[in-house]
Amino acid sequence: MNKKKFKNVLVVLGGNSGERAVSLDSGRACIKALKNKGYNVSTFDPKYKNFNLINPQKIDVIFNALHGKFGEDGIAQSYFEYLKIPYTHSGVVSSYNAMNKIISKDIFIKNRITTPKFFSIEKKNFNIQNLKKKMKKIKFPIVIKPTDEGSSLGVKICKNRNALIKDARKLYKSYNQLIFEKYINGQEIQVAIINGRPLGAIELIPKRFFYDYKAKYTKGAKTKHIMPARLNKKKYKEVLNIAQKAHKVLGCRGVTRSDFKFYNNKFNILEINTQPGMTNLSLVPEIAEYKGISFDNLIEKILLDASINR
Repeated sequence: MNKKKFKNVLVVLGGNSGERAVSLDSGRACIKALKNKGYNVSTFDPKYKNFNLINPQKIDVIFNALHGKFGEDGIAQSYFEYLKIPYTHSGVVSSYNAMNKIISKDIFIKNRITTPKFFSIEKKNFNIQNLKKKMKKIKFPIVIKPTDEGSSLGVKICKNRNALIKDARKLYKSYNQLIFEKYINGQEIQVAIINGRPLGAIELIPKRFFYDYKAKYTKGAKTKHIMPARLNKKKYKEVLNIAQKAHKVLGCRGVTRSDFKFYNNKFNILEINTQPGMTNLSLVPEIAEYKGISFDNLIEKILLDASINR
């Protein structure tokens, strides 16, 4: 595709979510790549200015480098649509559905994509009685997580009821609704999809108990990355197909990364990320590099898919 399609790129980065620091890292890396490719790049940080202040006259395209709430959940996307500026990654509805773990899990189940058993409880309905009743369908360990947070923020793995009640009470101070999910052991596999096509699957071996925020974003955590994932040919192809299907049924666009656990010869999808990290420790660039796509080319590939009405 001819790169003259866009000239002036606005990289939106930072924001107000718990993932601000990662978004700034992603954004900086994307700015550098786009400049290397010869684009005129300006930046916008919604922490300091309202999206309404973006001037559509001066911008051809938005590269969305936000992570987490307000950047990954359809809110930023609704502004971009309103401003009628082409933008990267998924649209309003698919971003909202992917960020909300209950909605996305319901969509997976409806489309016969295996996901761990779960239930959810809103803060106002949380009590020991209710919890006991719902817990009958899930055995320990149980994972608790906020329904609409990214980067493993607020995720707790509980091995017994006391820990579960304690962690849930703590999380309800910050979140209105929690999801309680059966913990699946096994290999941690993540798959990148770009513009509807599978790019590859990487395996992670965290030194920490699970692939949490620290394991994702700090070199000191020493998470081991294995590319390609240690799966036989048939299973490797299978996980790529499941990730492609998940991307499609949620109506995602641009790039996504789906997180799986592989246990007892079965893949369980945990979630789909519509704004995967683009830092030097990030998985999508690592998968792309293995496939012979440089970081600069990957970013341009994402940019050239930008549009409105996503």
